[in-house]
Amino acid sequence: MNHIRQWLAQTLPNISYELAPASADASFRRYFRVVFPTKDALPPAPGHASLIVMDAPPEHENCAPWLDIARLFAGAGVHVPEILAENVEQGLLLMSDLGSTTYLDKLRAPECTPTAAAHLYADAIGALLAIQAASRPGVLPEYSGELLRRELMLFPEWYIARHKNISLDADEEAALMDVFDKIIAVNLSEPQVFVHRDYHSRNLMYIADGLNPGIIDFQDAVYGPITYDLASLLKDAYIEWEEDFTLDLLARYWETARKHGLPVRADFADFHRDYEWMGVQRHIKVIGIFARLAHRDGKDGYLTSMPLLLRCLRKACGRYCELTPLLKLLNKLDPEATGHGYTF
Repeated sequence: MNHIRQWLAQTLPNISYELAPASADASFRRYFRVVFPTKDALPPAPGHASLIVMDAPPEHENCAPWLDIARLFAGAGVHVPEILAENVEQGLLLMSDLGSTTYLDKLRAPECTPTAAAHLYADAIGALLAIQAASRPGVLPEYSGELLRRELMLFPEWYIARHKNISLDADEEAALMDVFDKIIAVNLSEPQVFVHRDYHSRNLMYIADGLNPGIIDFQDAVYGPITYDLASLLKDAYIEWEEDFTLDLLARYWETARKHGLPVRADFADFHRDYEWMGVQRHIKVIGIFARLAHRDGKDGYLTSMPLLLRCLRKACGRYCELTPLLKLLNKLDPEATGHGYTF
């Protein structure tokens, strides 16, 4: 904390403030809110009563990609934090404050009606379309087959072996790798655009008097499958909706994307299949990540989302015969979830 205060003293000289934790995420990054007394002159951000400091320890995190992507997405016209000061060597950034109300907070609020939720998602889809419309190759890292496979392999390593404490036999492992091959092939066949890579309700901020959503946690953005961020948003690990609701949003996205010349499939059924298989890849990856966070990093709060992820994964696998081996494995790993658990 001292290194943050020393840097702020140089960046905001002769300005009093209070510093308090704002949030933390699954990485080593930490965020602090800098609150200014109203009697004092504000720093070089007129109209802001508070700012955010990101502390990304250089030995663990590189904040340079965050800066590059913030500028890239801002150029696309979406609402990302404004960068006011930076010290990449120390891993410190000072930025505008998008508030503390996430989309998840707003969507879970008792007063959030289905109509209000639909409007929030429409705003999020509009911002996503703007990001995708700005896409061009060679700017962001490619979401390669190697990266997709590396993400999938978190599942057998951390969920099956570590979380469930189960060893697969040779036939089961071969069947799982064959399913992974099929998933990656479908993912790589999709049209390519800019991909936020974590575009969900905890990384979208609700702005009461401004452009929604505020978008954060974009430092891992890549150039990859066009349905990836839609799967993140509509197959969220933290909140569940009736399928009719998400299908309507998906269809509205597809229609708007076609009108604006984005490279979506000409047939909605083909587009929907891409979206479903992208959701399978993401859910497998996130299940592995959540297991790793619990067992390696001691962040077991993420395990509360595991049942939702597994339920969605089972549902998608049940729709495609190519994914049947994965469904059978899931049922073996957790037989009680199928309703046919063992009785003693």
